Amino acid sequence: MKPNSGTLVINIMNGGKAEAYEGVYQCTARNERGAAISNNIVIRPSRSPLWTKEKLEPNQVREGDSLVLHCRPPVGLPPPIIFWMDNAFQRLPQSERVSQGLNGDLYFSNVQPEDTREDYICYARFNHTQTIQQKQPISVKVFSMDSLNDTIAANLSDTDIYGAKPVTERQPILLTPTGSTSTKVELRGNVLLLECIAAGLPTPVIHWIKEGGELPANRTFFENFKKTLKIIDVSEADSGNYKCIARNILGSAHHVISVTVKAAPYWITAPRNLVLSPGEDGTLICRANGNPKPNISWLANGVPIAIAPEDPSRKVDGDTIIFSHVQERSSAVYQCNASNEYGYLLANAFVNVLAEPPRILTPANKLYQVISDSPALLDCAYFGSPKPEIEWFKGVKGSILRGSEYVFHDNGTLEIPVAQKDSTGTYTCVARNELGKVQNEVQLEVKDPTMIIKQPEYKVIQRYGQVSFECIIKHDSTLLPTVIWLKDNDELPDDERFLVGKDNLTIMNVTDKDDGTYTCIVNTTLDSVSASAVLTVVARPNPPFDLELTGQLERSVELSWIPGDENNSPITNFVIEYEDGLHEPGVWHYQTEVPGTQTTVQLKLSPYVNYSFRVIAVNEIGRSQPSEPSEQYLTKSANPDENPSNVQGIGSEPDNLVITWESLKGFQSNGPGLQYKVSWRQKDVDDEWTSVIVANVSKYIVSGTPTFVPYEIKVQALNDLGYAPEPSEVIGHSGEDLPMVAPGNVQVHVINSTLAKVHWDPVPLKTVRGHLQGYKVYYWKVQSLSRRSRRHVEKKILTFRGNKTFGMLPGLEPYSSYKLNVRVVNGKGEGPASPDKVFKTPEGVPSSPSFLKITNPTLDSLTLEWGSPTHPNGVLTSYILKFQPINNTHELGPLVEIRIPANESSLILKNLNYSTRYKFYFNAQTSVGSGNQITEEAVTIMDEAMASRQVDIATQGWFIGLMCAVALLILILLIVCFIRRNKGGKYPVKEKEDAHADPEIQPMKEDDGTFGEYSDAEDHKPLKKGSRTPSDRTVKKEDSDDSLVDYGEGVNGQFNEDGSFIGQYSGKKEKEPAEGNESSEAPSPVNAMNSFV
Repeated sequence: MKPNSGTLVINIMNGGKAEAYEGVYQCTARNERGAAISNNIVIRPSRSPLWTKEKLEPNQVREGDSLVLHCRPPVGLPPPIIFWMDNAFQRLPQSERVSQGLNGDLYFSNVQPEDTREDYICYARFNHTQTIQQKQPISVKVFSMDSLNDTIAANLSDTDIYGAKPVTERQPILLTPTGSTSTKVELRGNVLLLECIAAGLPTPVIHWIKEGGELPANRTFFENFKKTLKIIDVSEADSGNYKCIARNILGSAHHVISVTVKAAPYWITAPRNLVLSPGEDGTLICRANGNPKPNISWLANGVPIAIAPEDPSRKVDGDTIIFSHVQERSSAVYQCNASNEYGYLLANAFVNVLAEPPRILTPANKLYQVISDSPALLDCAYFGSPKPEIEWFKGVKGSILRGSEYVFHDNGTLEIPVAQKDSTGTYTCVARNELGKVQNEVQLEVKDPTMIIKQPEYKVIQRYGQVSFECIIKHDSTLLPTVIWLKDNDELPDDERFLVGKDNLTIMNVTDKDDGTYTCIVNTTLDSVSASAVLTVVARPNPPFDLELTGQLERSVELSWIPGDENNSPITNFVIEYEDGLHEPGVWHYQTEVPGTQTTVQLKLSPYVNYSFRVIAVNEIGRSQPSEPSEQYLTKSANPDENPSNVQGIGSEPDNLVITWESLKGFQSNGPGLQYKVSWRQKDVDDEWTSVIVANVSKYIVSGTPTFVPYEIKVQALNDLGYAPEPSEVIGHSGEDLPMVAPGNVQVHVINSTLAKVHWDPVPLKTVRGHLQGYKVYYWKVQSLSRRSRRHVEKKILTFRGNKTFGMLPGLEPYSSYKLNVRVVNGKGEGPASPDKVFKTPEGVPSSPSFLKITNPTLDSLTLEWGSPTHPNGVLTSYILKFQPINNTHELGPLVEIRIPANESSLILKNLNYSTRYKFYFNAQTSVGSGNQITEEAVTIMDEAMASRQVDIATQGWFIGLMCAVALLILILLIVCFIRRNKGGKYPVKEKEDAHADPEIQPMKEDDGTFGEYSDAEDHKPLKKGSRTPSDRTVKKEDSDDSLVDYGEGVNGQFNEDGSFIGQYSGKKEKEPAEGNESSEAPSPVNAMNSFV
């Protein structure tokens, strides 16, 4: 016995024999509460005995007969494994004809001459002792019918009747098992092996059926060439009759094996330990089944219960022990034994009578963390006798937990099937029984679930591209997530092209091996989520291969190929190209194309071409590399199928005809010796064809022809085998010459100052002496009628295509004299010119003046200078000047127009407003009308002293405030005046004026009376340097810069009742208002400031 252990060690390494320890052993464990016993343990030494010596006679057998070689191995423990080998330790081959049975014998359904040998050796391998025993070799000699007949004939005279029967076929008979029926018993759960081996010629085939049922699916297997039926894990349902049928062409034989499945005892209910409190009741149940039904017996502390010490609280009832009002002395270990002839079961169960107050085994304040919407299991492992009652509370002063939202397990665990965020808190478990009460608190935290809010998406990427998968997550702030990427449920390749970022996976330079499923897995300590996406790598297809030519004919061949890998993008079509190794080696031409589902094509061929073909696969990504070229195929020569194209006849000189054509390509020649037969004759003349055969060129020149006459032309191809089909005729012409005559009756009709129409009579076609291409009109300006000066003559040419007899001459200069002539044009050139025709254009409007300059600005005047128009286009009659002021808001004032004689080149404008910008518009006129105008802008200057004062005042802060106050007073004054006017009274201002009249200011007079009541508001302005206004109401420029004379018509201006002007301000000259602006010019800010100086 090992110290402090129940292990028994038997050691025979240092001497002793194993047979001395053979027997049945059982272990008993005992303490003050009782005794437990183990199952019986059987110890038997292994044995590997030698074969008994026996004399083996040689086996002589006729060809076709059956044979059994018996092994009969020695009985070992455990049984040996049997196999047959020869002297060279090579396993003997087995087949449907020759096979080893379950008992180790070697069966021959029929022997053949090749079965003859002297070294059939049966071996027995004892695995436990690691030894192999060998039987003596068995000799087998097979006699064929021919050799047997020869032997008999040698021993008999010619008069004897002799001869063995030839090998005859025989219907099957069973070698094992023998007879028509047999039985087989197997234990439940074991492997059932049934065997049938038959003799016969030809070799029989074995079939298995179960009478009245089916062979069990998924548990049935056939071994040894279907001679063995194997059913694993058998049960009572597998009992029945199994029939094996051996069949060949001559008949069949069968055998029925009646299988009975027995069962060693197996548990239905094994006894379980009992913990009882004093005075409680309980039961021990021991139920088992088997075939035959097992016998149940009880032991107490290893002693049969019948002779064990009596216990008044115990009662045995078959497979049940009933305990009533137990006491502490009732504690014991009970054994249940269930046995039948095939085995037994033994189980120990203790009955422990305890009186213990409750104890909670779960650690205090244990923290449980779960994810929202998932179950929460809060443990409350307890112990006590009697069994404590468990209650759960939430919080310190919470009520007992009840209801369907909680599940209370027998082991004390509280389950919250769907935990929510508000389930977070402290939970209290209370355990109580008759002997006391105990409680324990645990903590529950409910976390937000981890989510992938942006999952990776399916991607299609071209080879060598870049792809990125996103995996953006949302998680509880108290949990630390880890993100793992997998490819096809395995780790990512160890490759620097894979870049794992915070929320994405990027693959650089994608290759075909990157194709697959990529999974983003997010783990926390509480949950795990994942999302997957497929990456499909596409590329141009691989080139086709294994090109093969079949069905070679003179004008066709069949080409087939095997497509290359389409690289995840379906092939849409195949392009077939060919090379003509005879005429254009190394140059590949397009032949045809076929759909991507087709891998063969019938190709049309031309004669006398050494073909090679290649195939290119095409998908959405692009074209593959070309395949390897096919084998070459040289087609036979033939007559040309076609003649040259684009045959033309055009003379290069007046006395020749140049015949040209497009030569046939190499493969169009259809054979060697390509030449051309060129034929021609004059059209509409009863003449024979003239022909000549030329080499492989593309031009022939016929000399000595009339000028520009039509010819019929044809060119025919031929080679060494013959001519092409008869060619079609084309019409050509001999060479052209210059036209002979000029157009006549040239007339010119002037439409306007810049456009004229010219007419002419067509020339006779015979005089054209070529293809009429049209007419050319030469025209040129002789002189301008306005300047009477000649200049360099520049001729212009207009071409009118075809047989036109008129044309338009645009772009003429007005008021000018022109000449023109007309010439006819053919392919050779121009004919003679018609006599010059003179015509004149009328006047037109002039161009704009060549320049406009504004100089010498003063306070009230500007000087204008200009140049005459570059193109007067007639006789100038006058110049028109228009101008208007521009205020500081860029609004235009009234427009003034002045007509100036044509012989003037300058003008001084007076009586202008000082410090005012003006815009000027200037153009010239003829009798036809006005020409284009030019514009300029200029500004009159202001007095320097006043300007400096204005600048000084305008930059002072007090002046800005004063201006605001004055504006407010004026507004109030206007309101008061408006009210007084409505009442018909006089203005207070006027009353004040009457009381303090200025003797130097006279009222305005009219012929019919005096308007003494009213005065101009401007009269209140102090005059510069104490000057006074003259009696004629004019203000000199040196006295005032803001006189009414600049705006009105002198002293005769009319006023309204409130002192304002009647009508509009106007200039000193008559002015036209600017378009869309009828108001007068607003006073400038400078003028307004002068009012308060």
